Formats: sequence, structure tokens, C-alpha cells
Amino acid sequence: MVAALVWLIAGLVLVAAEVISGELVLLMLGAAAIGTAGVSALGAPVWLEALVFAALSGGLVMLARPALKRKLSHQELRTNVDALIGSRAVVESTVDARDGRVRIGGDVWSARAFDEAQVLETGRTVMVMDISGAIAVVSAEP
Repeated sequence: MVAALVWLIAGLVLVAAEVISGELVLLMLGAAAIGTAGVSALGAPVWLEALVFAALSGGLVMLARPALKRKLSHQELRTNVDALIGSRAVVESTVDARDGRVRIGGDVWSARAFDEAQVLETGRTVMVMDISGAIAVVSAEP
């Protein structure tokens, strides 16, 4: 039972150390150690514990880590005005190719129509297509 506790503590230390590295290797090794703690708690011999740890850590580092890194690296965090693109707005004063006002969230923005032929009337819901300086470029929702 002492060996299981040692594996568990080692696993938790490795998982906690992952916060510093950010490469997910320590997380995978920590998960393997925690899995080995479960095998050890069932009374497995030391050679089997070593084999389980090697198999789990190798599998997690070689298979799970690359997939997890790919998933995490494809996430794009949009902030500031980039986060507004694609959101909905409500026309506050008529929007045409030159001028107008829309409410995006709680803020009123200067706006112009994406399509120069469009005239968007007050109260209409529109889509923010772009932010050009301090002007929201909007289009009628389909």
C-alpha cells in the first residue's frame, strides 16, 4: 500500500509541475503514475508496476499528447474588435454606405453598410462584417 501512495504522490507532483512547463509531457507522466498507483493498490508486483508505468507513459506521450497539443493549438482567442466580427448589432440610426449608428452589445458604434446599395433601417438586426478603425461595417442578416 505504501508503493501505491508513492505512485499517487509522484503523479500529483508531476501534474502540478505541468503548470510550469506547459508542454503536456509532465501531465502525461503524472497520469501514468496515477494509473500505476491504481495497479499498485490492487497488489501488483513491482515488475508489473514498472511495466504498467512504461506502457501508460509511452502511450500517453506518443499518442495522447500530440492529439491534445493539436487540439489546443487550433483554438484562436479573439479579443478586442476581432471578437466583434460576426456578432449581431441593432441599427440605432439608418445605416447606408456612408453613415449610420449601430448598437453592438451595450455600445453604440458609427457604422456603414457592407454592401453600398443597402440601406438598413432603425431597429433592424445586422451582422458585423468588419471593424474599420472606429467604424463597424455591417450587413443585413440573411
